[in-house]
Amino acid sequence: MLVFIRRYLRRQPKATGGDKESYKQEQGGKDRTMDGSEASTHGCCPVFLFNLVEPSNTRHRTRTTTTTRISRSNFAKLTKEFVFPNTQFTNHESLPDLPDAFSSFITIYPQYGETEEADRIRKNEYYHLADHVCLDYCGFSLFSHAQMHSSVASSSTDHPPSGLLQPPFFSITYKSASLKSQVQYGNQDTLLEAAIRKRIMQFLNILDGEYSMVCAANRTTAFRVLAESYPFHANKGLLSVYDYESEAVNAITESAQRRGAKVTSASFSWPSLRIHSGKLMEKLSKGKKKSKGLFVFPLQSRISGARYPYLWMSVAKEHGWQVVLDTCALGPKDLDTLGLSLIQPDFIICSFFKVFGENPSGFAGLFIKKSSIAVLESSTIARSIGIVSIVPARRPSQLTDDYSGTGLDVHSSRNQFDEDDTETTNSFSGPISTHTAGMDNMLGESASTQKQKQVKRSEQGETDKSMEIVCRGLDHADSLGLLLINSRLRCIVNWLVIALTKLQHPHSESGHYLVRIYGPRIKFDRGPALAFNVFDWRGEKIEPELVQKLADRSNISLSCGFLNNIWFPDKYEAEKDKVLERRACEVTVASNKRKGRSDMGIDVLNASFSFLTNFEDAYRLWTFIAKFLDADFVEKERRRYFTLNQKMIEV
Repeated sequence: MLVFIRRYLRRQPKATGGDKESYKQEQGGKDRTMDGSEASTHGCCPVFLFNLVEPSNTRHRTRTTTTTRISRSNFAKLTKEFVFPNTQFTNHESLPDLPDAFSSFITIYPQYGETEEADRIRKNEYYHLADHVCLDYCGFSLFSHAQMHSSVASSSTDHPPSGLLQPPFFSITYKSASLKSQVQYGNQDTLLEAAIRKRIMQFLNILDGEYSMVCAANRTTAFRVLAESYPFHANKGLLSVYDYESEAVNAITESAQRRGAKVTSASFSWPSLRIHSGKLMEKLSKGKKKSKGLFVFPLQSRISGARYPYLWMSVAKEHGWQVVLDTCALGPKDLDTLGLSLIQPDFIICSFFKVFGENPSGFAGLFIKKSSIAVLESSTIARSIGIVSIVPARRPSQLTDDYSGTGLDVHSSRNQFDEDDTETTNSFSGPISTHTAGMDNMLGESASTQKQKQVKRSEQGETDKSMEIVCRGLDHADSLGLLLINSRLRCIVNWLVIALTKLQHPHSESGHYLVRIYGPRIKFDRGPALAFNVFDWRGEKIEPELVQKLADRSNISLSCGFLNNIWFPDKYEAEKDKVLERRACEVTVASNKRKGRSDMGIDVLNASFSFLTNFEDAYRLWTFIAKFLDADFVEKERRRYFTLNQKMIEV
């Protein structure tokens, strides 16, 4: 493996040359990471994994790699040459209308027509997206919009005696338990939670015999619980690979620093935002070779869409690191290419939300490899920061009058491991389930007492011994499959990259472009996320938050992010001062010191794409951004909303 990684490092393109040079390099597809789209001909393993799986089949591997290069190069060449060739748009009114744009798009990418099943699913199951462009979701969607609303209709006519709503409605209850005790003793779930856990592990291709799953309130909590349970006093390293500011990474960093860990981060070369391989290899190999600490690794950037080679996890393990795989930014079937039995990360973190485009509330899954459980420590802090159980939800009529639907209700709950009170939050669509559970007096039970106990068992999901939960959001991703999803997103995202770069301010002596894209541009295997900014005719950046608010008024949902950990080669030192900016809101650790944090980075807009994204979504984003070609667009929006007596946007 070390021989292979050295070969990989030698093949990495040098971080030199201007934007055009980097752009040209990215067209050639020199990144050795391969997504699952090539698997239609060559299997589902990334190219570098063939070196692990088929070491004797050198001739076949050579043909595979050569064919992959040609495929990647041809796609990039096709995109560059045929999407609005020799055209610059300087007026938003000159853009082609949707039918003409789609006709051109489908001519360039005929393979997009093979993904019409995704359009059918969107039309029938997610019809609420008809007038809403949702580009701000990250994670895995459990249910469909139609499923939730059909359940609402059926529950309104069917009133179970307990007053509980049936799946997919459920709530989460906080429990006081350390991560280690929960893994070792606490998996006596309700049938509802067991059914959800089983479906999730099946979806992610994670074997129950190899990993244990613990539910956490959210992604940030999952990271914090892990940090509070990991022995940083002995394994002092924490090395993360993120090109953006992440609340979850901040959480694990703050906890680790407070407990004595030495925190470091990977660097990303400007302008491509590829991992600086030499620096990362140096950090991985430095020091003793065993028990170094945690290596936190996402397979791709949630903000820039840059993908990272899986092999870094194997290299980290060979140098004594325990690996935390962050899958939260992945597409719904991307783990199909990973081969967890080969990589075997020690911890896996993923996040789930209720319904795409409607309600992002949900929970996170923390998977612990069973052979790594022994390293965990009991922690009093971890007992109180967000390990949860999934329980049935109570219908609104059963709630008290002062219930707000957003806060926490405290109730008394006991279990055989902990004697502390827990609290319940309404995370998934159902209202809070408030009940008292404990030892009942078994002597002299009345009929009403027996009925109450039956209700309590129902509340805990114990009445149906063969419970199965249907997660149509996961089912839809399974039915489409990895190849189709990747092909669909590849066409949409790369078309949008070119379309945005074709927008140029009129009458600009310097030829200022309206949009700047950060990270990968035209790439066969880029991730389904885009980091960009909008600039005015003078070349000054328009605040991302302002663009986001204006987009929201056009029913386009974007998010904002902060790129950091950027390394500038000598050739870009002059550009460094122009590009980087100080973070507006500083984050402090428990000691009120900013240890190991970078204050400098780039505020950006972010668009994240899912298998439910269609061409019209990309087109609507493009035409909205094109409105900023009008130098007075922002001022016109201010006047328009002032006339309509709307809330003003401060510019």
